[in-house]
Amino acid sequence: MKLFTLRSISLLAAAAAVSAAPFQSATAADFPEHPVTIVVPYSPGGAVDIVTRLVTKKMSQELGQPFIVDNRPGAGTNIGMAYVARAKADGYTLYTASNTFTTNKALYSKLAFDPATDFTSVGKIGEAPLVVVVNKDSPFQTLKELAEFGQKNPADLTYGTAGVGSSGHMASELLLRSGDFKALHIPYKGGSPAITDLLGGRLSFMSINPLEVISHIKAGSLRPLAVLNKAGTVLLPELATADKQGFRDLEATVWWGIEAPAGTPEPVVQKLNVALNTALKDPEVVSSLNKLGAAPLPGTPAEFKSFLDKETAVLTQVIKSADIKAD
Repeated sequence: MKLFTLRSISLLAAAAAVSAAPFQSATAADFPEHPVTIVVPYSPGGAVDIVTRLVTKKMSQELGQPFIVDNRPGAGTNIGMAYVARAKADGYTLYTASNTFTTNKALYSKLAFDPATDFTSVGKIGEAPLVVVVNKDSPFQTLKELAEFGQKNPADLTYGTAGVGSSGHMASELLLRSGDFKALHIPYKGGSPAITDLLGGRLSFMSINPLEVISHIKAGSLRPLAVLNKAGTVLLPELATADKQGFRDLEATVWWGIEAPAGTPEPVVQKLNVALNTALKDPEVVSSLNKLGAAPLPGTPAEFKSFLDKETAVLTQVIKSADIKAD
């Protein structure tokens, strides 16, 4: 009787797997049959929102269904992430991931989801390097001068950010470690007030997306010291990279990608990935991203997942080492 029961269970499991296979294939072949919602964890008008709308407009043309952008800001992007983590895993609810996707688990003591296990990667959209900027009257002309001052006078060196755990915060912490110096972190509620204080000479430096300060750089009120990547930025093509200034392997970017709830059928994920990569090769999309200081980075879901895992490991170590907490 026991043998019969085990054999029956095995046969039922095999039958279920066989019957599910054509269903999954049919689902992927028909996908999408209605509009796809993509959650942006920020208010309309910001960089993540703009990039999402730019890319999904082309994806909708490729897939034949509209993409609806659902802005769900709040709690350091945790509201939007939690919503998608709980969504049905059918490909119709997606999430635009950015830097917080790799930091929030370490920054917050309690999360209702796990970015590493509650999502499946669709693909990377692209990234833009951050730059280190100082006031026009700052004595620092290079990163080396900034670091040397911080080594001798850490209490007199300050940097501002858009908030605890922001991309600028993480970039600055990576810079401090790379240059072996210290500085006092001044977190603000958003980037604008921090930029205002940098312009007013009340901060020593900022690590920031150049798009946010390009007008001040061109006006001569802020001076860029370095790009925090190896490739440079199209917005400031003459600006030296940190790597060329002796800060080896220092990479700090803002990036974007698309995630789906864990358990989304692989054929659906692959179909979304193909549509995303097609969009990222469109000349209009490439040009628009370049104007934002960003480079499109088409690739596979596995490549994006590998990137996320590496970023999470590096930044978790930084967060724990510096005892950074967002709650």
